[in-house]
Amino acid sequence: MKTFGTPLAAHATAIEGLFILDLTVHGDNRGWFKEQWQRAKFRELHPVAADGSSAVAGARALREFEPIQQNISFNASPGVTRGLHAEPWDKLVSVANGRVFGAWCDIREGSATYGEVLTCEIGPERAIFVPRGVANGFQALAQDTVYTYLVNGHWSADANYSFVNLADPTLGIDWPLPITEWSQKDREHPQLFDATPVPQKQTLIIGADGQLGQALQAVLPNALTWTRSDWDMRKPLPEMDWSQVGVIINAAAYTAVDQAEDDRATSWAVNATAVQRLAAVANEHEITLVQVSSEYVFDGSNQCHDESEMLSPLSVYGQSKAAGELAAMGARRNYIVRSSWVVGNGNNFVATMCSLAKRDIHPKVVNDQFGRLTFADDLAFGIVHLLQEQAPWGVYNLSNSGEVVCWADIAREVYRLCGRSAKDVEPVSSEEYFGTQPHAPRPTHSALNLAKIEASGFVPRDWRPALAEYVRTVEVRPSKEAGAQ
Repeated sequence: MKTFGTPLAAHATAIEGLFILDLTVHGDNRGWFKEQWQRAKFRELHPVAADGSSAVAGARALREFEPIQQNISFNASPGVTRGLHAEPWDKLVSVANGRVFGAWCDIREGSATYGEVLTCEIGPERAIFVPRGVANGFQALAQDTVYTYLVNGHWSADANYSFVNLADPTLGIDWPLPITEWSQKDREHPQLFDATPVPQKQTLIIGADGQLGQALQAVLPNALTWTRSDWDMRKPLPEMDWSQVGVIINAAAYTAVDQAEDDRATSWAVNATAVQRLAAVANEHEITLVQVSSEYVFDGSNQCHDESEMLSPLSVYGQSKAAGELAAMGARRNYIVRSSWVVGNGNNFVATMCSLAKRDIHPKVVNDQFGRLTFADDLAFGIVHLLQEQAPWGVYNLSNSGEVVCWADIAREVYRLCGRSAKDVEPVSSEEYFGTQPHAPRPTHSALNLAKIEASGFVPRDWRPALAEYVRTVEVRPSKEAGAQ
């Protein structure tokens, strides 16, 4: 058995996200054999840049490439030339017979390497990973050349394609052979100057009119947004072109904790079944799903909850959110972000305490439930951090940092910040507060361990200065209803 080529390795190029791969080819008197793609081996790939560094942009897309369609191009004679075509999917190209001269041009909107051109020769011992939006073309160098490519999107007549003319002199492509055959369509493709850039995939924010949804829109102003009027989460997902979506952030939820005890069907439909639908569409279209969860998935028996703690919800609301976490885990690319005591632009505990303080009302507030506030702005920044830094998939706790306190302590601090006496707040037990009225059980301890999110490079603010900033601005905030369902 004769082996040529080298062990599987990936090399970065001048085009961000485009990689040249070395393949091992085993040959004997019968011919040869190679593995063009194997998921387990690709998962372990760590591309190397020209300077020897391993921090290479686009490497995650290469490692997590999962083809769903294979295409084969037979080219009868040397000089047959095809391209340059940019489709809305990634592709892995190689040769099954003969050799080709490959050419690629980056036409991704906003790309740091837009207009960059790369060329190289490809034989059986080499493959090229071509990211979405990089125009791809080649010229056959031998008789009966077979060019193959695996893609992670289905071809569709309705898909958005972009093209660059392969003979455009501004590209500087020195085709090694005279172009003997090329299609009329390829002849009519625009030059680079007139080419249509391939847009970046968009982020979809669900629950965009809620406290977190509004904060997310502030940091992701170009995101698509859905409110309750766009999707009734008790029903199937609306029709849309999911191939243009790269991230779904589900910031919507049924949050009426007490009402959920008698409205189980709606709570589960919104918090669990809807998430299952999102996970399914995320898997079908290789979308990242961010599911926002709650400390209510725990019974509160531990004073501080880390990501590995077993789910143990007390209430119907908590049970539905726990089911939503399990549903989101069904998405291959998922972030489950647990928060607690969220405060943003809308109806919330702090806004209520500010209103009571300004009206000189002396409230009773429970003193036997403990945790930390999560300001929606900080939660939004943390979610965007996970996406931008391409943190490992999985569960992350994300609240503000600082001292763990009870609700009464927070109310006292709000009163103090509003110029009132902290003594105006009367601390009471949950039993005394609720009395005989029906209510859902709450976890005694809601504090979240933040070590994992901090290890990813995001350090949440202390809740006390964040609260002081919020109270100073709460008067000028528009009074929108929270967008939770």
